[in-house]
Amino acid sequence: MPFITNRALPRRTFLRGLGTTLALPLLESMLPARARASAKSLLPTRFVGAFIPHGAAPGYWVPKSTEAGFAFPYIYEPLQPFRKQVVLTAGMWSQSSENPPGVTGADHFVAAAFLTAVKPKKTAGPDIHVGTSVDQMIASHIGRDTLLPSLQLATEDPGANSSSCGEGYSCIYTNTISWQTPTRPLPMEINPQTVFERMFGDGSSPAVRAERRAREASILDSVTGSIGELMPQVPHTDRVRLEEYLDDVREIERRLVIARRASTGVPTNITVPYGVPESFHEHIQIQFDLLALAFQADITRVGAVLFARDLTSRVYPKSGTTISFHLGSHHGEDPGQIAVYAKLNRYHVQMFTYLVQKLAAIKEATARCSTARCCCTARTWATPTSTCTTTCRTCWSAAHRAG
Repeated sequence: MPFITNRALPRRTFLRGLGTTLALPLLESMLPARARASAKSLLPTRFVGAFIPHGAAPGYWVPKSTEAGFAFPYIYEPLQPFRKQVVLTAGMWSQSSENPPGVTGADHFVAAAFLTAVKPKKTAGPDIHVGTSVDQMIASHIGRDTLLPSLQLATEDPGANSSSCGEGYSCIYTNTISWQTPTRPLPMEINPQTVFERMFGDGSSPAVRAERRAREASILDSVTGSIGELMPQVPHTDRVRLEEYLDDVREIERRLVIARRASTGVPTNITVPYGVPESFHEHIQIQFDLLALAFQADITRVGAVLFARDLTSRVYPKSGTTISFHLGSHHGEDPGQIAVYAKLNRYHVQMFTYLVQKLAAIKEATARCSTARCCCTARTWATPTSTCTTTCRTCWSAAHRAG
Protein backbone atom coordinates (compact mmCIF):
# COMPACT_ATOMS: atom_id res chain seq x y z
CA MET A 1 0.00 0.00 0.00
CA PRO A 2 1.60 3.34 -1.00
CA PHE A 3 2.12 6.00 1.65
CA ILE A 4 1.31 9.64 1.08
CA THR A 5 4.00 11.59 2.89
CA ASN A 6 3.66 15.21 1.71
CA ARG A 7 2.45 17.37 4.58
CA ALA A 8 -0.07 20.18 4.26
CA LEU A 9 0.88 23.79 5.01
CA PRO A 10 -1.33 25.06 7.86
CA ARG A 11 -4.32 27.03 6.51
CA ARG A 12 -3.62 29.78 9.04
CA THR A 13 -0.05 30.37 7.83
CA PHE A 14 0.91 34.05 8.07
CA LEU A 15 3.89 36.07 6.92
CA ARG A 16 5.08 38.16 9.84
CA GLY A 17 7.19 41.29 9.97
CA LEU A 18 7.50 44.64 11.75
CA GLY A 19 3.98 45.42 12.92
CA THR A 20 2.59 43.22 10.13
CA THR A 21 0.73 39.95 9.87
CA LEU A 22 0.03 39.09 6.23
CA ALA A 23 -2.60 36.43 5.59
CA LEU A 24 -2.14 34.14 2.60
CA PRO A 25 -4.61 32.93 -0.02
CA LEU A 26 -5.72 29.29 -0.05
CA LEU A 27 -2.87 27.29 -1.59
CA GLU A 28 -2.73 23.69 -2.74
CA SER A 29 0.02 23.17 -0.15
CA MET A 30 -2.54 23.94 2.57
CA LEU A 31 -4.68 20.98 1.56
CA PRO A 32 -3.98 17.45 2.86
CA ALA A 33 -2.69 15.27 0.06
CA ARG A 34 -5.81 13.13 0.03
CA ALA A 35 -8.04 16.18 -0.08
CA ARG A 36 -6.52 17.88 -3.10
CA ALA A 37 -8.57 15.85 -5.54
CA SER A 38 -11.72 17.28 -3.94
CA ALA A 39 -10.36 20.77 -3.32
CA LYS A 40 -13.28 22.47 -5.02
CA SER A 41 -15.60 21.27 -2.28
CA LEU A 42 -13.46 23.09 0.31
CA LEU A 43 -13.65 26.51 -1.31
CA PRO A 44 -15.52 29.03 0.84
CA THR A 45 -18.72 30.80 -0.10
CA ARG A 46 -18.75 34.61 0.00
CA PHE A 47 -21.46 37.25 0.00
CA VAL A 48 -21.49 40.90 -1.06
CA GLY A 49 -24.41 43.29 -0.81
CA ALA A 50 -23.97 46.54 -2.75
CA PHE A 51 -26.49 49.38 -2.51
CA ILE A 52 -27.00 52.12 -5.11
CA PRO A 53 -29.68 54.69 -4.17
CA HIS A 54 -32.07 56.84 -6.20
CA GLY A 55 -33.35 54.21 -8.58
CA ALA A 56 -32.79 53.51 -12.26
CA ALA A 57 -34.05 55.13 -15.42
CA PRO A 58 -37.40 53.65 -16.53
CA GLY A 59 -37.22 51.75 -19.80
CA TYR A 60 -33.48 51.10 -19.56
CA TRP A 61 -33.03 48.33 -17.00
CA VAL A 62 -35.75 45.69 -17.49
CA PRO A 63 -34.98 42.99 -20.10
CA LYS A 64 -37.34 42.92 -23.08
CA SER A 65 -37.52 39.14 -22.97
CA THR A 66 -36.99 36.21 -20.61
CA GLU A 67 -36.10 33.78 -23.39
CA ALA A 68 -32.69 32.15 -23.46
CA GLY A 69 -30.07 34.45 -24.93
CA PHE A 70 -32.10 37.61 -24.23
CA ALA A 71 -30.35 40.92 -24.70
CA PHE A 72 -29.17 42.63 -21.54
CA PRO A 73 -30.85 46.03 -21.09
CA TYR A 74 -28.77 49.17 -21.57
CA ILE A 75 -27.97 49.72 -17.89
CA TYR A 76 -26.88 46.11 -17.35
CA GLU A 77 -24.93 45.65 -20.58
CA PRO A 78 -21.55 45.89 -18.77
CA LEU A 79 -22.44 42.56 -17.07
CA GLN A 80 -23.06 40.84 -20.41
CA PRO A 81 -19.69 38.97 -20.40
CA PHE A 82 -20.76 37.29 -17.14
CA ARG A 83 -24.30 36.39 -18.17
CA LYS A 84 -23.77 32.72 -17.19
CA GLN A 85 -23.17 33.85 -13.61
CA VAL A 86 -25.76 36.66 -13.44
CA VAL A 87 -29.48 36.48 -12.76
CA LEU A 88 -31.52 39.61 -13.46
CA THR A 89 -34.84 40.02 -11.68
CA ALA A 90 -37.65 42.55 -11.90
CA GLY A 91 -41.05 43.11 -10.35
CA MET A 92 -39.91 42.65 -6.74
CA TRP A 93 -41.96 44.84 -4.44
CA SER A 94 -39.82 46.23 -1.64
CA GLN A 95 -42.54 47.15 0.83
CA SER A 96 -39.96 47.87 3.51
CA SER A 97 -38.82 50.83 1.41
CA GLU A 98 -42.15 52.58 1.86
CA ASN A 99 -43.34 54.67 4.77
CA PRO A 100 -45.53 52.77 7.24
CA PRO A 101 -49.26 53.49 6.96
CA GLY A 102 -50.08 56.90 8.40
CA VAL A 103 -46.43 58.04 8.50
CA THR A 104 -45.48 60.96 6.28
CA GLY A 105 -42.11 62.01 4.92
CA ALA A 106 -39.79 61.20 2.05
CA ASP A 107 -38.35 57.75 1.47
CA HIS A 108 -34.67 58.55 1.89
CA PHE A 109 -34.23 55.94 4.60
CA VAL A 110 -34.25 52.99 2.22
CA ALA A 111 -30.57 52.09 2.63
CA ALA A 112 -31.51 50.78 6.08
CA ALA A 113 -34.32 48.68 4.58
CA PHE A 114 -32.19 47.22 1.77
CA LEU A 115 -30.65 44.25 3.59
CA THR A 116 -33.03 44.17 6.58
CA ALA A 117 -36.41 44.09 4.76
CA VAL A 118 -37.80 46.08 7.71
CA LYS A 119 -39.33 49.56 7.73
CA PRO A 120 -37.11 51.79 9.90
CA LYS A 121 -38.64 53.53 12.87
CA LYS A 122 -39.21 57.19 12.08
CA THR A 123 -37.00 59.10 14.47
CA ALA A 124 -34.23 61.69 14.34
CA GLY A 125 -33.11 60.76 17.85
CA PRO A 126 -31.04 57.94 19.32
CA ASP A 127 -33.98 55.49 19.49
CA ILE A 128 -33.30 54.06 16.03
CA HIS A 129 -34.72 50.67 15.16
CA VAL A 130 -34.85 48.66 11.94
CA GLY A 131 -33.73 45.01 11.76
CA THR A 132 -30.73 42.72 11.49
CA SER A 133 -29.33 42.83 7.96
CA VAL A 134 -28.87 39.67 5.94
CA ASP A 135 -25.12 40.22 5.56
CA GLN A 136 -24.79 40.08 9.34
CA MET A 137 -26.97 36.99 9.54
CA ILE A 138 -24.63 35.35 7.03
CA ALA A 139 -21.54 36.64 8.85
CA SER A 140 -22.74 35.05 12.08
CA HIS A 141 -22.36 31.69 10.35
CA ILE A 142 -19.58 31.88 7.74
CA GLY A 143 -17.62 34.70 9.38
CA ARG A 144 -16.75 32.85 12.55
CA ASP A 145 -13.44 31.50 11.29
CA THR A 146 -12.08 34.62 9.58
CA LEU A 147 -10.09 37.56 10.90
CA LEU A 148 -12.92 39.97 10.05
CA PRO A 149 -16.46 38.56 10.25
CA SER A 150 -17.53 41.15 7.67
CA LEU A 151 -16.29 44.25 5.89
CA GLN A 152 -18.32 47.44 5.37
CA LEU A 153 -17.14 49.85 2.66
CA ALA A 154 -18.38 53.19 1.33
CA THR A 155 -17.19 56.16 -0.72
CA GLU A 156 -18.87 59.17 0.91
CA ASP A 157 -18.25 60.87 4.24
CA PRO A 158 -21.22 60.19 6.56
CA GLY A 159 -20.51 63.46 8.38
CA ALA A 160 -21.72 65.50 5.42
CA ASN A 161 -25.35 65.32 6.53
CA SER A 162 -27.17 67.05 9.36
CA SER A 163 -28.64 64.97 12.17
CA SER A 164 -31.92 64.54 10.30
CA CYS A 165 -32.19 63.05 6.82
CA GLY A 166 -35.30 62.36 4.80
CA GLU A 167 -37.83 64.45 6.72
CA GLY A 168 -37.53 63.25 10.27
CA TYR A 169 -35.45 60.12 9.79
CA SER A 170 -32.05 59.77 11.43
CA CYS A 171 -29.02 60.07 9.15
CA ILE A 172 -27.86 56.75 10.52
CA TYR A 173 -30.43 55.14 8.24
CA THR A 174 -28.72 56.64 5.19
CA ASN A 175 -25.14 56.13 6.34
CA THR A 176 -25.02 52.32 6.52
CA ILE A 177 -26.61 49.22 5.07
CA SER A 178 -25.25 46.81 7.70
CA TRP A 179 -27.08 46.25 10.99
CA GLN A 180 -25.67 43.79 13.51
CA THR A 181 -28.87 44.08 15.52
CA PRO A 182 -32.03 46.17 15.01
CA THR A 183 -30.46 48.94 17.10
CA ARG A 184 -26.76 48.50 16.28
CA PRO A 185 -25.69 49.86 12.87
CA LEU A 186 -22.18 49.08 11.65
CA PRO A 187 -20.15 52.01 10.28
CA MET A 188 -19.11 51.95 6.64
CA GLU A 189 -15.40 52.64 6.14
CA ILE A 190 -14.53 55.20 3.43
CA ASN A 191 -10.75 55.27 3.96
CA PRO A 192 -8.96 52.54 1.98
CA GLN A 193 -5.87 52.97 4.12
CA THR A 194 -7.86 52.12 7.23
CA VAL A 195 -9.33 49.07 5.51
CA PHE A 196 -5.89 47.96 4.39
CA GLU A 197 -4.49 48.27 7.91
CA ARG A 198 -7.45 46.37 9.39
CA MET A 199 -6.66 43.56 6.98
CA PHE A 200 -2.88 43.44 7.27
CA GLY A 201 -1.93 45.37 10.42
CA ASP A 202 -0.61 48.88 10.88
CA GLY A 203 2.13 48.42 13.44
CA SER A 204 2.13 47.43 17.08
CA SER A 205 2.31 51.01 18.31
CA PRO A 206 1.82 54.59 17.08
CA ALA A 207 5.59 54.93 16.88
CA VAL A 208 5.92 51.92 14.58
CA ARG A 209 3.09 53.19 12.38
CA ALA A 210 4.64 56.65 12.15
CA GLU A 211 8.07 55.22 11.36
CA ARG A 212 6.82 53.06 8.51
CA ARG A 213 4.66 55.81 7.00
CA ALA A 214 7.55 58.28 7.26
CA ARG A 215 9.68 56.08 5.05
CA GLU A 216 6.68 54.99 2.93
CA ALA A 217 7.67 51.39 3.43
CA SER A 218 5.64 48.53 2.05
CA ILE A 219 4.33 45.93 4.46
CA LEU A 220 5.86 43.45 2.02
CA ASP A 221 9.29 44.89 2.80
CA SER A 222 8.83 43.86 6.42
CA VAL A 223 7.95 40.25 5.54
CA THR A 224 10.65 39.70 2.90
CA GLY A 225 12.40 37.17 5.11
CA SER A 226 9.22 35.17 5.65
CA ILE A 227 8.50 35.17 1.91
CA GLY A 228 11.99 33.87 1.18
CA GLU A 229 11.54 31.04 3.67
CA LEU A 230 8.11 30.07 2.38
CA MET A 231 8.74 29.95 -1.36
CA PRO A 232 11.01 26.83 -1.35
CA GLN A 233 8.37 24.96 0.68
CA VAL A 234 5.61 25.16 -1.90
CA PRO A 235 5.23 23.81 -5.46
CA HIS A 236 5.51 25.94 -8.59
CA THR A 237 1.75 26.48 -8.90
CA ASP A 238 1.62 27.91 -5.38
CA ARG A 239 4.66 30.10 -5.99
CA VAL A 240 2.94 31.62 -9.04
CA ARG A 241 -0.25 32.16 -7.02
CA LEU A 242 1.72 33.78 -4.18
CA GLU A 243 3.57 36.08 -6.55
CA GLU A 244 0.28 37.25 -8.11
CA TYR A 245 -1.23 37.82 -4.67
CA LEU A 246 1.77 39.78 -3.41
CA ASP A 247 1.78 41.85 -6.61
CA ASP A 248 -1.85 42.78 -5.87
CA VAL A 249 -0.94 43.82 -2.32
CA ARG A 250 1.92 46.01 -3.51
CA GLU A 251 -0.21 47.62 -6.25
CA ILE A 252 -2.84 48.66 -3.71
CA GLU A 253 -0.10 50.06 -1.47
CA ARG A 254 1.28 52.06 -4.40
CA ARG A 255 -2.12 53.59 -5.13
CA LEU A 256 -2.70 54.44 -1.48
CA VAL A 257 0.62 56.30 -1.38
CA ILE A 258 -0.44 58.30 -4.45
CA ALA A 259 -3.78 59.08 -2.79
CA ARG A 260 -2.03 60.24 0.37
CA ARG A 261 0.33 62.51 -1.53
CA ALA A 262 -2.58 64.02 -3.47
CA SER A 263 -4.28 64.80 -0.17
CA THR A 264 -1.42 66.96 1.10
CA GLY A 265 -2.20 69.86 -1.21
CA VAL A 266 -5.67 70.70 0.13
CA PRO A 267 -6.43 73.86 2.14
CA THR A 268 -5.60 73.54 5.83
CA ASN A 269 -9.19 74.21 6.88
CA ILE A 270 -10.41 71.05 5.14
CA THR A 271 -9.91 67.68 6.80
CA VAL A 272 -9.17 64.96 4.26
CA PRO A 273 -9.05 61.40 5.64
CA TYR A 274 -5.66 59.77 5.21
CA GLY A 275 -5.46 57.77 1.99
CA VAL A 276 -8.87 58.70 0.52
CA PRO A 277 -8.69 59.14 -3.30
CA GLU A 278 -10.04 62.36 -4.75
CA SER A 279 -12.20 60.75 -7.45
CA PHE A 280 -15.08 58.31 -7.00
CA HIS A 281 -13.78 56.22 -9.90
CA GLU A 282 -10.46 55.47 -8.23
CA HIS A 283 -12.04 55.30 -4.77
CA ILE A 284 -14.57 52.58 -5.60
CA GLN A 285 -11.97 50.58 -7.53
CA ILE A 286 -9.55 50.57 -4.60
CA GLN A 287 -12.35 49.54 -2.24
CA PHE A 288 -13.28 46.69 -4.58
CA ASP A 289 -9.61 45.69 -4.89
CA LEU A 290 -9.40 45.48 -1.11
CA LEU A 291 -12.60 43.46 -0.88
CA ALA A 292 -11.38 40.99 -3.51
CA LEU A 293 -8.04 40.73 -1.71
CA ALA A 294 -9.82 40.11 1.59
CA PHE A 295 -11.76 37.28 -0.04
CA GLN A 296 -8.65 35.84 -1.65
CA ALA A 297 -6.74 35.79 1.65
CA ASP A 298 -9.85 34.56 3.49
CA ILE A 299 -9.65 37.57 5.80
CA THR A 300 -13.40 37.90 5.45
CA ARG A 301 -16.18 36.18 3.50
CA VAL A 302 -18.87 38.85 3.83
CA GLY A 303 -18.90 42.38 2.45
CA ALA A 304 -21.29 45.31 2.17
CA VAL A 305 -20.73 48.28 -0.14
CA LEU A 306 -22.56 51.61 -0.05
CA PHE A 307 -21.98 53.18 -3.48
CA ALA A 308 -23.49 56.49 -2.45
CA ARG A 309 -25.62 57.98 0.30
CA ASP A 310 -29.23 58.90 -0.32
CA LEU A 311 -29.75 62.57 -1.23
CA THR A 312 -26.19 62.81 -2.54
CA SER A 313 -25.48 65.62 -4.99
CA ARG A 314 -22.33 63.95 -6.25
CA VAL A 315 -21.40 64.27 -9.93
CA TYR A 316 -19.57 61.44 -11.73
CA PRO A 317 -17.42 62.85 -14.58
CA LYS A 318 -16.34 59.36 -15.71
CA SER A 319 -19.97 58.56 -16.48
CA GLY A 320 -19.98 61.05 -19.33
CA THR A 321 -22.70 63.12 -17.64
CA THR A 322 -22.73 66.34 -15.65
CA ILE A 323 -25.89 65.70 -13.62
CA SER A 324 -25.83 65.22 -9.87
CA PHE A 325 -27.05 61.81 -8.74
CA HIS A 326 -30.09 62.81 -6.68
CA LEU A 327 -31.31 65.64 -8.90
CA GLY A 328 -30.83 63.45 -11.96
CA SER A 329 -33.21 60.89 -10.50
CA HIS A 330 -35.95 63.56 -10.52
CA HIS A 331 -36.13 63.61 -14.30
CA GLY A 332 -39.75 64.72 -14.56
CA GLU A 333 -40.52 61.91 -17.03
CA ASP A 334 -38.60 63.87 -19.68
CA PRO A 335 -37.20 61.35 -22.24
CA GLY A 336 -33.99 63.29 -22.71
CA GLN A 337 -33.30 63.57 -19.01
CA ILE A 338 -34.17 59.90 -18.51
CA ALA A 339 -31.63 58.94 -21.19
CA VAL A 340 -28.93 60.96 -19.44
CA TYR A 341 -29.81 59.43 -16.10
CA ALA A 342 -29.65 55.94 -17.65
CA LYS A 343 -26.09 56.72 -18.69
CA LEU A 344 -25.23 57.45 -15.07
CA ASN A 345 -26.93 54.22 -13.94
CA ARG A 346 -24.91 52.27 -16.51
CA TYR A 347 -21.69 53.77 -15.17
CA HIS A 348 -22.48 52.50 -11.68
CA VAL A 349 -23.06 49.01 -13.08
CA GLN A 350 -19.71 49.30 -14.87
CA MET A 351 -18.09 49.91 -11.50
CA PHE A 352 -19.88 46.90 -10.03
CA THR A 353 -18.68 44.84 -13.00
CA TYR A 354 -15.13 45.78 -12.02
CA LEU A 355 -15.65 43.80 -8.79
CA VAL A 356 -17.20 40.88 -10.65
CA GLN A 357 -14.15 40.76 -12.94
CA LYS A 358 -11.81 40.79 -9.96
CA LEU A 359 -13.65 37.90 -8.32
CA ALA A 360 -13.82 35.89 -11.53
CA ALA A 361 -10.03 36.14 -11.87
CA ILE A 362 -9.27 34.79 -8.39
CA LYS A 363 -7.42 31.48 -8.46
CA GLU A 364 -8.01 29.27 -5.46
CA ALA A 365 -6.28 25.94 -4.88
CA THR A 366 -7.10 23.79 -7.94
CA ALA A 367 -9.76 26.03 -9.47
CA ARG A 368 -10.32 29.46 -10.91
CA CYS A 369 -13.24 30.50 -8.83
CA SER A 370 -15.59 33.37 -8.24
CA THR A 371 -17.48 32.07 -5.24
CA ALA A 372 -19.21 35.31 -4.36
CA ARG A 373 -22.94 35.72 -4.30
CA CYS A 374 -22.99 39.36 -5.30
CA CYS A 375 -26.13 41.41 -5.27
CA CYS A 376 -26.75 44.98 -6.22
CA THR A 377 -30.00 46.80 -5.92
CA ALA A 378 -31.61 50.17 -6.36
CA ARG A 379 -35.07 51.58 -6.79
CA THR A 380 -36.54 51.77 -10.21
CA TRP A 381 -37.47 55.29 -11.18
CA ALA A 382 -38.16 58.79 -9.98
CA THR A 383 -41.07 61.16 -10.42
CA PRO A 384 -40.76 64.97 -10.34
CA THR A 385 -41.66 65.08 -6.65
CA SER A 386 -40.66 61.78 -5.11
CA THR A 387 -38.68 58.63 -5.80
CA CYS A 388 -40.73 55.50 -6.37
CA THR A 389 -39.63 52.57 -4.21
CA THR A 390 -42.26 49.94 -4.88
CA THR A 391 -40.07 47.91 -7.22
CA CYS A 392 -36.47 46.77 -6.87
CA ARG A 393 -33.85 45.96 -9.44
CA THR A 394 -31.50 43.23 -8.35
CA CYS A 395 -28.72 41.25 -9.98
CA TRP A 396 -27.20 38.15 -8.50
CA SER A 397 -23.78 36.90 -9.55
CA ALA A 398 -23.89 33.25 -8.63
CA ALA A 399 -21.03 31.02 -7.55
CA HIS A 400 -18.92 29.94 -10.47
CA ARG A 401 -16.14 27.44 -10.73
CA ALA A 402 -14.26 26.53 -13.83
CA GLY A 403 -11.45 24.05 -14.13
